[in-house]
Amino acid sequence: MSTEETLKLLASSPKIDPPQTYRAHSYCASADAYLAKYRASIEDPASFWTEIADELVWQHRGDTVISGEMPDFAFFPGSTLNVSENCVDRYAKDPLYRNKVALFFEGENGERRSLTYGQLHREVSKFANVLKSLGLEKGDVVSVYMQNLLETYVVLLACLRIGVLYNTVFAGFSPEALRERIVSSGARVVVCANGSYRRGKTLRLKETVDAALEGPHRVEHVVVYRRIPGLDTPMTPYRDLDYDELMASVDSTCPPAPLDCNDPGLLIFTSGTSGKPKGIVHAGGGFLLGTYAYTKYQLDLRPEDVYWNTADIGWLTSHIFVLVGGLALGTTTILYEGAIDYPQRGRLYEVMERYQVNKLFSAPTAFRMMMKYGLDLARDYDLRSVQLLVSVGEPLNPEAWQWMRKAFGNGQVVINNTWGQTETGGTPLASLPGATPMKPGSCGVPFFGHRLEVVDAEGTPVPDGTPGYLVIRNVFPSLARGIFGDRDRYLQSYFTQVPGAYFTGDSAVRDADGQFWVLGRVDDVINVSGHRISTMEMESALITHPAVVEAAVVGQPDEVKGAVPVAFITLDQGYVAAMAAGSDAGGSDGSDGGAGAGAGAVRVRAVEERLVAELKQKVVDDIGSFARPERIHFVDAMPKTRSGKIIRRMLREILRDGEVRGDVTGLEDSDILEQLVLDITGSPAAAPSSTTEG
Repeated sequence: MSTEETLKLLASSPKIDPPQTYRAHSYCASADAYLAKYRASIEDPASFWTEIADELVWQHRGDTVISGEMPDFAFFPGSTLNVSENCVDRYAKDPLYRNKVALFFEGENGERRSLTYGQLHREVSKFANVLKSLGLEKGDVVSVYMQNLLETYVVLLACLRIGVLYNTVFAGFSPEALRERIVSSGARVVVCANGSYRRGKTLRLKETVDAALEGPHRVEHVVVYRRIPGLDTPMTPYRDLDYDELMASVDSTCPPAPLDCNDPGLLIFTSGTSGKPKGIVHAGGGFLLGTYAYTKYQLDLRPEDVYWNTADIGWLTSHIFVLVGGLALGTTTILYEGAIDYPQRGRLYEVMERYQVNKLFSAPTAFRMMMKYGLDLARDYDLRSVQLLVSVGEPLNPEAWQWMRKAFGNGQVVINNTWGQTETGGTPLASLPGATPMKPGSCGVPFFGHRLEVVDAEGTPVPDGTPGYLVIRNVFPSLARGIFGDRDRYLQSYFTQVPGAYFTGDSAVRDADGQFWVLGRVDDVINVSGHRISTMEMESALITHPAVVEAAVVGQPDEVKGAVPVAFITLDQGYVAAMAAGSDAGGSDGSDGGAGAGAGAVRVRAVEERLVAELKQKVVDDIGSFARPERIHFVDAMPKTRSGKIIRRMLREILRDGEVRGDVTGLEDSDILEQLVLDITGSPAAAPSSTTEG
């Protein structure tokens, strides 16, 4: 959605109050209650965060609640707060909760399993002892390459129990992308599943790990969970160990370690504008404080709820709202392995109906996909139990918003479209679902204890209704504490643009009611189906192909995925000519392809079509299938500044409007624009376009 379209929507968007039946069970049940609590949390953040901490199990030492300021700060320094103890032990030890299901598991293949809080406590304690038996200590790193499984959650909670940092890697990343994250984090152990099911296919995850570990690394052991028992799984002697065998060899008692609230707890890699993924470090205790608060107030999550967050464990949303936030609130959660529309389109609804899910959290991509399948499919299932739908990851368009209201909960469902980042460890913008009027397209209001502003380039707040840069002015517990091994990049990425504030990298506008509308990234990171992908990372993959001279990637809006990557390539014409001369497309002497010049053009076209396939596969091999370019355009030249920087904004404008409408005064050579537009869009009055789609 363009800025202009968003501003029009902002002016015309209706305000829809949450139903009174929902408000009656909400932690914050009116707009006045929200405003009063928000103002108090801003005026006295120490009291607010102490109130949150007192709802958890912790050991309070000293009188300091918040020390320091951006970028160096701490919450409750010297006090101890163990995530695993709060997510597992306090419910496992309570007779009212011990036998309550903590996690239901559904496999795409129909398999169903579950763990009660009591069973989860036993399994987590055992794997914590496994980690200890492998010599791991507080501060060591474990890379986890697994899908949504009960065992995945056991592994992560065990790490949090003893102060071992975990790094989850999306179980769809290529060996190269996985290796980057294993090596960058200095992981000593990798935990993986041997395989996974996805759309009826078996994905061989262990082989990906083996390929990723070719070359130097610090990994001492690979622990393999045999998700698919009959799958032939290569095991390297002494290095590779069987999960079940290890679990059978250890004791089931492992007390949670006393960990400082600010000790590192997890790191998760996110794409950055410079291409190299950033290992975002979160404090374990701080992450618990923040995620518990977000989940409680933004999801109204209670022990009696049946809750499903469809996010993959490789995405931090699962850690925020399921692993930590959800379990810390004692709820029952569903884990699902596979595609939510397979083996039939109504699979999502089928699972919701079976468990009578009342709160569903998913990406706009998923909601748009279901919208394409139509209301009739949704109405084949009993979805009356649904009370709350939550969305995060990319903008939720009003059309999908309105459809969601029709499809779920008899039209009375509350919709909470939120905004957050890997770096924020949660959603600083969201509705308080029992208090905030809903506006289709809005990201809601600032969360308690969070002061957000929309500012200009100098950091001065702009009037309501004016687009600007979204910044956060104060510290909060789940804010990232660093980039693993790269302090300078941490400072440069977030704290130099607007002094005294965290720079989100997003543009936004605040309306007259105090609700925020996030317009998009101001850098070159795009969201594809909830995956933040660095365009530079894709460009780096493309440029290594010998045919490529220059590459630029931009995001183009897409109805289902939110955005898709589109690549622009300048080719090495000598390389193309050599390939064409060596091909037999159309005949080398023109006898089968018409005149010699015509035959040459046919051969070049055949080479370009071949290169499209090769370049798309190169991105898939280096990053993953979700990063595959939707289209590739071959262009004679790139729009550049006088300093040689490619102006990607112009490429986006040509894709969207068929011309460059913005400022061109900084362009090094304005004469290239006419040819560039022709290369990208084609023209019936001109020679065939050099654009190639595949």
